[in-house]
Amino acid sequence: MRELFAPAKLTWFLEVTRRREDGYHELRAEMTTLAFGDSLELDEAQDYLTMEGAELALDATNLVTRALALVGRRAGVHLIKRIPPGGGLGGGSADAAAILRWAGGVDVAAALTLGADVPFCLLGGRALVEGVGERLTPLIFEKRDVTLLVPDFSVTTALVYRAYDEMVAAGQRPSGRNHLEAPAVLVEPRLGETLAWARERFGEVTLAGSGSTMFVAAHVDAHRESWREEGPEGPVRVVQTTTAP
Repeated sequence: MRELFAPAKLTWFLEVTRRREDGYHELRAEMTTLAFGDSLELDEAQDYLTMEGAELALDATNLVTRALALVGRRAGVHLIKRIPPGGGLGGGSADAAAILRWAGGVDVAAALTLGADVPFCLLGGRALVEGVGERLTPLIFEKRDVTLLVPDFSVTTALVYRAYDEMVAAGQRPSGRNHLEAPAVLVEPRLGETLAWARERFGEVTLAGSGSTMFVAAHVDAHRESWREEGPEGPVRVVQTTTAP
């Protein structure tokens, strides 16, 4: 039995640079891995997929299963989810990348077939990510304190990009540190209420990618690692962590 670590990815800033004719969106973003993530207990003599900590499909659509198929390997995998699904922290991509690393890795083009975040999650560290996730420029590692704010609801990425396109078509081009914040709030109004509460409670808060997780670029409490607070739309899990190489 081997244990693999699948670190979450944090999107420090995100700019949507254009929408391609094929419907995909090109980005310019800084991403970094965190010392917070999922664990995969792997048995090379077995063939199964089980999970705790979340309820996700365990069929051929699961990114762990798809990653194993990509590298032509079989294994028994028990996935311990800590990264929130739909939270914008690349949980499924991180899990797939952990499998790819165990199997010896693949090139960027192959990793991209599993998802736009998989190439970065496979690389890890800190990088400028451009295009649809295929252009990676490694950056010097900087250790940063991070506080994650995780509400009990998720946001669907495809709906966020659809809302982004509708805003652009209406003459409203999103801007700021994360171009997907405004469309994400349109998709999930509870996120807007929670962001407003978090900013009043913790100061400068940024949305993490296209999901529901928010973050502060600091530790907000010197005495705790993880706790829960009552936000305006339900409980919010607070996790203090750091960036990781």
